[in-house]
Amino acid sequence: MIDVMFFQMGKLLTSLYNKKHMSNKQEVLNDVVIKFAGDSGDGMQLTGSQFTNNTALLGIDLATFPDFPAEIRAPIGTLPGVSGYQLRFSSDRVFTPGDACDVLVAMNAAALKTNLIGLKPGGRIIANEDGFDARNLRLANYPEGVNPLEDDSLGNYEVIRMDVTKMTREALKDITMGVKEKDRAKNMFVLGFLYWMYNRDMDSTIGFIKDKFGKKPEIFESNVKALKAGYHYGDTTETFTTRYTVAKAKMDPGTYRSIMGNQALAYGLIAASEKSGLQLFLGSYPITPASDILHELSRYKNFGIKTFQAEDEIAAITSAIGASYGGSLAVTTSSGPGIALKGEAMGLAVMLEIPLIIVNIQRGGPSTGLPTKTEQSDLMQAYYGRNGECPMPIVSASTPSDCFSAVYEAVRISVQHMTPVMFLSDGYIANGAEPWKFPVAADLPEIKTQFASQNFAGIMDDNGKFQPYKRDDKLVRPWAIPGTPGLEHRVGGLEKQDITGNISYEPENHQRMVKIRQAKVDMIANFIPDQRLDSGEERGKVLVLGWGSTYGVIKSACRELQKEGLAVSHAHLRYIRPFPKNLGDILKNFDTVLIPEINNGQLVKIIRDVYFVDAKAFNKIMGIPITKGELVDEIRNLLK
Repeated sequence: MIDVMFFQMGKLLTSLYNKKHMSNKQEVLNDVVIKFAGDSGDGMQLTGSQFTNNTALLGIDLATFPDFPAEIRAPIGTLPGVSGYQLRFSSDRVFTPGDACDVLVAMNAAALKTNLIGLKPGGRIIANEDGFDARNLRLANYPEGVNPLEDDSLGNYEVIRMDVTKMTREALKDITMGVKEKDRAKNMFVLGFLYWMYNRDMDSTIGFIKDKFGKKPEIFESNVKALKAGYHYGDTTETFTTRYTVAKAKMDPGTYRSIMGNQALAYGLIAASEKSGLQLFLGSYPITPASDILHELSRYKNFGIKTFQAEDEIAAITSAIGASYGGSLAVTTSSGPGIALKGEAMGLAVMLEIPLIIVNIQRGGPSTGLPTKTEQSDLMQAYYGRNGECPMPIVSASTPSDCFSAVYEAVRISVQHMTPVMFLSDGYIANGAEPWKFPVAADLPEIKTQFASQNFAGIMDDNGKFQPYKRDDKLVRPWAIPGTPGLEHRVGGLEKQDITGNISYEPENHQRMVKIRQAKVDMIANFIPDQRLDSGEERGKVLVLGWGSTYGVIKSACRELQKEGLAVSHAHLRYIRPFPKNLGDILKNFDTVLIPEINNGQLVKIIRDVYFVDAKAFNKIMGIPITKGELVDEIRNLLK
């Protein structure tokens, strides 16, 4: 009799389970934008990055925008402590993380209040009820007695209330951990639920948790249990009746991975080191948002890479200068405040005419400014921010994956033209992620490297003495390594006499050397590609000219307007000093040149100065990227 009862109960539960699954509607979406937001201790960056990696494994195109709080540890529950991670994924190609979100995951009241403005009308809010208690509401500066989950203020949105904290604790009740430790797995519960909602497999995240916490059984088990509990919550509750799928994007054939800008930059440096045959040396001092390059390169000692965390910014760059003098591929990394401190040493590298890559991951300024917010703030600093006449080539990356090829090109220029090169990225590029197609090593451009010897034609005078500033047809001096027989020479920051390299205070010699150093940088224009249009016709009404992280939004805005038949074109600069030789001819083919920048107008001033073009500026200085909607409106106004 008991067996029959259990059999009937089993049939009933199976029937209910099947009924639930059969009742779930399956909806195919083309494009989704999700914003994960919570306290800086809620693990939103980890949640977002895991959903990103899972998305990339499915071959879906994506773009991300992590948004960190500026405070190292702001008071829990407060507005300054909100950490966000925006992810856009689509079956079409995407170039921005989206203007507004379809889904907002709000772990507390402060997260909702900070990010609600970025949610589309009719969008979905997944709210952790425990984060909306009286204390959290007070910390988020809601008026006394006001709870947005209880009143009608969210009537324009679909609100999904989940007591994530309570359900996470229930899922982990059999694990002997403190409540505080259990609550750290809340983000995994939410991630599991979203995996259910978007028809995802959890294996990639379980593998990540095993790699990270495999030697800590309780932490590993708590995270996996919470992840599965969130997934099964979607499976078993009657609240949700629709699951969503986004199809694989149409991408060029190849092997892809999700990559962040600072990762791609590190890999580009490694590839350049291998291709040039030079040992890579990084001298760096930690600073947001550049520190991850130091962390990443330190993992690859198997490639012979040397990383040195110096005591300050000056020691960082001067150690790199010493490494370059000794024949290494030398790099130093920082952000705007650190670049300012490196100014005199950069002048030394220019005077010595040695290869050096100076990486500036830009952030909001001046001074310490907005350390975790993005800004194209340092172009003028890269151009002019050193004492004296101190010209230096400038190369800029446009997207996270572009950091690989852009910094590789910076190395090629630096080594083959014996000059320091400033490489510009920014916080948006550095921390953002997108799919990256693995390059083939054989397809990478050659980086020719040759150290001087006594057998080099023309570098010894009639008395057999080395002439360290005897130049070739590119105005490049020989790279002479210390200890090479017969190539002893003087180094230092005092002005050099032409050809001999001796100290010289002669006025005519100083002017000649200043002109030569400038001419050498200008001549690099003969050894870089011509500027190409990214999209649009060669002649038209408006050319949108950009550099750096504005690439995605300019591309998206121009494509939308081009589909309407409007005469809009897009060009994006990688080489900012010197400019490609044909850039001036391109600018003259358009009635109006518009230059959008996340600053107060820096490239626009340089373009006006060099080409006498009345370029128009479109500037946003809020620590956040320009949106497609903003730029489309601006271009339409110009077309009128």
